Amino acid sequence: MYTSFFGLQEKPFAITPDPRYLYLSGRHAEALAHLLYGINESGGFIQLTGEVGTGKTTVIRSLLEQLPGHADVALILNPRITPAEFLLTICEELHIPVPEQGRGSTKTLMDLLGRHLLDTHARGRRVVLIVDEAQNLSTETLEQVRLLTNLETATTKLLQIILIGQPELRDLLDRPELRQLAQRITGRYHLDPLSTEESAGYVRHRMRVAGATAEVFTPSALREIQRLSHGVPRVINVVCDRALLGGFTREEHRVGAALIRQAASEVYGRPIPAPWLKWATAAATVAAVGLVAVGLVSLWSGKKDSPAPAVADTSRSAQATAIPTATASDTPAAVSPAPVETVRFDDLLATHAGDTTTEAALTRLFAAWGATYDPSRGTGCEQAAGQGLECLFQKGSWAQLRTLDRPAILTLTDQGGRTHQVVLEGLTDEAATFGIGETVSTVPIAEASRYWFGDFLLLWRPPLAVPKALGPGSRGEDVKWLRESLRAAQGLPAAPGSDVYDADLANQVQDFQRQHRLAVDGIAGVQTQIVLDTAIRATGSPTIVSPPAGS
Repeated sequence: MYTSFFGLQEKPFAITPDPRYLYLSGRHAEALAHLLYGINESGGFIQLTGEVGTGKTTVIRSLLEQLPGHADVALILNPRITPAEFLLTICEELHIPVPEQGRGSTKTLMDLLGRHLLDTHARGRRVVLIVDEAQNLSTETLEQVRLLTNLETATTKLLQIILIGQPELRDLLDRPELRQLAQRITGRYHLDPLSTEESAGYVRHRMRVAGATAEVFTPSALREIQRLSHGVPRVINVVCDRALLGGFTREEHRVGAALIRQAASEVYGRPIPAPWLKWATAAATVAAVGLVAVGLVSLWSGKKDSPAPAVADTSRSAQATAIPTATASDTPAAVSPAPVETVRFDDLLATHAGDTTTEAALTRLFAAWGATYDPSRGTGCEQAAGQGLECLFQKGSWAQLRTLDRPAILTLTDQGGRTHQVVLEGLTDEAATFGIGETVSTVPIAEASRYWFGDFLLLWRPPLAVPKALGPGSRGEDVKWLRESLRAAQGLPAAPGSDVYDADLANQVQDFQRQHRLAVDGIAGVQTQIVLDTAIRATGSPTIVSPPAGS
């Protein structure tokens, strides 16, 4: 729902594991190193624990991707089973044939497993058993796990066992009846939640993988994410997903701390106050206690003219100063001065305020197309139409501008609330190049995003005689043009094609839209035609990302 609004290809905070979104913090990387070392160098047991949602499954998936080629793996995800079922599951994971009459026999299964491990060892391979949610293993099954470590040669353990679970696993293995098993654990590692810096890196990483080209979450939002999630990745995912949805419904392209608190309130099912509120409440409580104390002293001494009013005035003054300041800045930390970069860009806009009017921006944009704009001759779009151009005005993102790949007028709002119209003339992953009057300035995307809230106007040259969207049911020369252009975009030679917009053509359009991160609806509308024009270099249009035509 919100992906196109933020310029994303997909939802970045899905709960289901996806290897593309793997973010190895220092703690996760260290845990992974422990596991890999244990597999390659030692035998017996390795124990990995962590709170719910701290990324244990992520570490497992990364481990499976990095296992050495000589390792065979048996992965057990549901350990709430009997000892016989446990052994049978291992045999099935290792593709060991088990006769029907022996499927319920612990002895038969142990004999089959022992012979397989000896044969595997003789062939120079290692066998690894990974048990997830190991805190759910029964005492009887854990005893069976211990017996598996007896499968060995004179010098080598034949089976490497990795137990992964919640902190309760440590308590379970500390039981006196399991001391023999605990003594065989050769490596222990506990996975802590993410730190503040790691949480911010985690959020930024997932946003970049999903296609974001600008910072969507403000610094104060990232601090709130850490405060409210306590660094647990699963909670971060849920809160951030809700916050992006909230930003979409409010049409806010930047997610601030207030949106994070609202999202967390929905997740936790209770109101989440701003952190400064409890400080203000504490100050008010202290002031109230002071007033009561002064009143008691006055009553005790019998004096009518007490200093209580003066104390009350001081308390009210302190509250009036603290609360509005915190409210305006969202968090106390936000009261610090703005970064130097922001000031420089603000000064740039202020210095060239005369060149950031609508008329000045239109003049420069028209010039990029080799056209002319005269403020006295009607609206800009009317003049554009008279010169074979069309206007596209909408709200979007940096990713959308990159996809459309045309110079555009962006509406910027400076720190003082003044609006400026500037022409975007270049765009990379890190910076935007603006044409302002006679100057050209390159500004980091993160900085420019503080001033731009999504409004833009661009010009484009329609490839059709009569600009219109093409979709199922359309027919004629325009449909033939669309077929030929799609073939050209794929590097295919021209070939005769139907002039009817049929299901096959709709599928081709959808494939093109999917490839170029457009809304996949099978209709060749304005944006699809603009991107298709860029892909085949048909009209020689000016671009901001792609090399100019003929280069």
